[in-house]
Amino acid sequence: MNEALWALGRGTGVVALALLSLSVVLGIVHRSGRPLPGLPRFSVTLVHRDVSLLGAVFTLIHVIALFFDPQAQLNLVDFILPFLGTANPFWLGLGTVASDVLVALILTGLLRRSVGFRVFRFVHWFAYAMWPIALLHSFGDGTDSAAAWFNVVAVLCVAAVASAVIWRLTTGFVEFKKLRTGELP
Repeated sequence: MNEALWALGRGTGVVALALLSLSVVLGIVHRSGRPLPGLPRFSVTLVHRDVSLLGAVFTLIHVIALFFDPQAQLNLVDFILPFLGTANPFWLGLGTVASDVLVALILTGLLRRSVGFRVFRFVHWFAYAMWPIALLHSFGDGTDSAAAWFNVVAVLCVAAVASAVIWRLTTGFVEFKKLRTGELP
């Protein structure tokens, strides 16, 4: 059973990283106000939300599987307060920070109408910090970080997010406000 929990924890961690990378990319695309090929703009929002929640579910499974795996030696404090773990406290702490930010992103996303757009937007800017922190956690604490297949997954995630950020910084980037008012470049 321990091997199954360990494999489940490892696998769900990699899938969570890929889904959260896709979520960041979709968030950038959504912010641009442009549709994706084959998807209207409102669908980009829905896909972004669904991919984000699915990434959070895989993150939760990752955490629960490793909590019950005796080899991981985790306790409840490790999931709430960063950098207090006994094994690899720095790398585990990065995972805790990323998870804490993910919880804040989910809560403000689900309570967007209650907390207001300014709070929602402020908290969602932390996704740009959460993603590289989660990536660093996977390299520092992941048992597959030296495996070629994992490095391919990580490079694809980095390339996708970097491409989206570079695309957003280009002069052709269209903000929602300009799109709504008809002031297209």
